[in-house]
Amino acid sequence: MPSLVGSEMCIRDSSYANEKIVTELLEVLDNFERALATDNSTDVEGYAQGMKLIFDQLLGVLTKSGLVEVKALGEEFDPNMHNAVMTADSEEYDSNKVCSVLQKGYTLNGKVIRPSMVTVAK
Repeated sequence: MPSLVGSEMCIRDSSYANEKIVTELLEVLDNFERALATDNSTDVEGYAQGMKLIFDQLLGVLTKSGLVEVKALGEEFDPNMHNAVMTADSEEYDSNKVCSVLQKGYTLNGKVIRPSMVTVAK
């Protein structure tokens, strides 16, 4: 039997990695389906707590897979990590500091996959 080489091995490893994360995400999907199937009109607070637990579960799966939130608020603006969509006057933050985050950014295994969408202090 011939051995796997080069790109064939990478494809196989990638398929295995995808299968592993998707299997873990199925548990999150199951929990969302159970939550959506319940009557949430009687216990809104309990429903919100359940959604928070599911969110934490999803974030845990993604974090375990190498996802990290980009630090932004109060940080020096970095065009490699932040996408400035506005500037604003700020008494709280110095010039060129991120003064609000409109959308969180993320890295995956050290690579920016989505920069933070931010407002930068003038």
